[in-house]
Amino acid sequence: MKLKEATKLRFSNIIKRKKLKWGIAGCGRFSETAVLPVLTSLQRSQVVAVYSKDYNRAKTLGNKFAAQSAFSDYTEFLKSDFDIVYIGSKNADHYKQVMEAARAGKHILCEKPLAITSVQAREMVEECEKNNVVLSINYVHRFHPLSVKAKELIERGYLGKIVNITANFDIDYVPDENFRFRKEESGGGALRDLGTHMIDVLRFFGGEIAEAHGFVDNIVYKSEVDDFAGGIVKFERGGYGNFSCSFSVKKGFNRIEIIGHKGSLSIENLVGGRTKPVKLSINLEGEARKSFRRRGNKLLYRFRALQNDMLAGKRPEVNGADGYRNMLIMESIEHVSV
Repeated sequence: MKLKEATKLRFSNIIKRKKLKWGIAGCGRFSETAVLPVLTSLQRSQVVAVYSKDYNRAKTLGNKFAAQSAFSDYTEFLKSDFDIVYIGSKNADHYKQVMEAARAGKHILCEKPLAITSVQAREMVEECEKNNVVLSINYVHRFHPLSVKAKELIERGYLGKIVNITANFDIDYVPDENFRFRKEESGGGALRDLGTHMIDVLRFFGGEIAEAHGFVDNIVYKSEVDDFAGGIVKFERGGYGNFSCSFSVKKGFNRIEIIGHKGSLSIENLVGGRTKPVKLSINLEGEARKSFRRRGNKLLYRFRALQNDMLAGKRPEVNGADGYRNMLIMESIEHVSV
C-alpha cells in the first residue's frame, strides 16, 4: 500500500470527528506560553493529554489548559486517545519519542531540529512512513500570510530570476542552564536553534539547495555550543542564498530579503517576533514601491494550517523529509562527515 493511501486511512476517524485531538510531550516554557495557548484557541483542536518526566509539571499544565490526563510515563501517555502528538522536548529526546509515537500510530509534529544527526532523522522519517503516520516539523515562518504572498510573487515570476536570498535571525541569549547550551542534549547552539529556521526560509523561497558552505563560531559567549553561524547556499534552480544567526546580538534587524532580476522584496518583523506586525515591501521594475502590513501570531497560522490539513485528510506541507534535508545542510555547515 502506498504511503499516501495508508495515511488517508489514519485520517478516517479524524475526518469523521471533525476535531483534532492533541497530546503534548514536553512541558517547557515554550509549550506553556506559546503552543498550548494557541491550541486552546483553535475551535477544532483539543488538548487531551500532557507528558513530562516531571509528573507535577505535567499535572500543572494539564490543569491549566483543561487536558483530561497527565503522565510521566511516555509509553502510557501514547496509549491515550489522541490523534497527533506535539513533541517539544529537548533535541536529544526527539529521536526516541518520534520512533515510539510512530509505532503507536500517532501523527507527529516535532519541534526543530528534527534530530541530533541526519542518520537519526532518516530513521525517523522511515519509521513514520512504515507506520503510515504523518511527521511534520514546526517551521513557522512560511505560514504567515505575507510569507505566502511573497512566495506567490516569486512563483508567478514578478521578481524574475532569483539572484540572492538573505535571511538573518539574531538574538541575545546569555548561556545558562538550558539544554540548548549542552551539546549532548542540543546537538549545537545558534545554528541548531535559529539557523534551522533560516535554512527552511531559504528552501521555502528559493527551492531545494544543491550546495551549502559555512561556519560556526563563538564570537561573544563561550560555551559548549556555537553562538554564531553563517552560511551560503546554491539553489538547484539557480541563484544563491545566505543566512546568519546568533545568540550574541542585542539589536538585530532580523529580516528577509529576496533579490530578483526584475524586482526585490523584503519581509520585516517576521523573524524573531511572535506577534509583531509583519511588513512586506515590494519593489518591482516599472512600478512604485508598495508595502503591506499584517499583524498575527505566526505560530497560530502554523498550527491552524496543520489542523486544517489533517481534518481534510491532506498530508501537511512541511514533512519529515524537510527536517532530514535541513539536518544534512546543517551538518555540511558544521563540517560533519556522515
